[in-house]
Amino acid sequence: MNRLFPPVTLLAFCLCTGATAQTAAKTSATPSPKTAPAVVTPAPGDVLIPAPSDAQVLFDGKDLAQWCRKDGSPAAWTVENGDMVVKAKSGNIQTKRNFGDCQLHIEWCTPENVSDTGQLRSNSGVFLQSLYEVQILDSYLNDTYWNGQAGSIYKQYAPLVNATKAPGQWNVYDIIYTAPRFNADGSLLSAARITVLQNGVLVQNNTTIKGTTFLEHPAYTAHGDAPIMLQDHGNAVRFRNIWIREL
Repeated sequence: MNRLFPPVTLLAFCLCTGATAQTAAKTSATPSPKTAPAVVTPAPGDVLIPAPSDAQVLFDGKDLAQWCRKDGSPAAWTVENGDMVVKAKSGNIQTKRNFGDCQLHIEWCTPENVSDTGQLRSNSGVFLQSLYEVQILDSYLNDTYWNGQAGSIYKQYAPLVNATKAPGQWNVYDIIYTAPRFNADGSLLSAARITVLQNGVLVQNNTTIKGTTFLEHPAYTAHGDAPIMLQDHGNAVRFRNIWIREL
């Protein structure tokens, strides 16, 4: 509802413009589109969240039966001590089933021993419908571009805050995804939207995705349900406890 307010008096204006630096710092805590998000320390602990009764388990620590390469051949990643491990240079993997609107739970971990910086530090990603990426990266004390760190919608939106745990600790993404809709002629009816919680902290709030995330100029091309894809970026990343609910 729009409301009209009376003119601000000169006194109020002076009080406002005379605000302290401390107040100014508080109001600037919300990150502008191209500044680094504030760091938030998530709650400690490492507890597996079991899949609810209506979920499909995509990885339970035993095998890669639910996954394959893009051409349908077996996924080339490995399973070690109950974790799905990226096998560098083996290619992306994707679910054998297609999905649209969904709730996706996925846990990921980067190596405790850090050897790289920026986008080379345990880079991966989870792609909804194989097109729209939520970035995975070791963003703990790691400078990189604002829309390329963990929790970002890659190259489109920075996370609201940086809630990444230290290397060697498990991070959790809970993703609520609404797929795009298209008209009969292939034109866009409604864009995809996504909400992401990282380690229980909101990092994307019903964000409107601009289009395919790895394009320089994001755009939509009509499509239907498609696989969930995990990225092999040539870096070491582990995954566990992956499940999905269709909405």
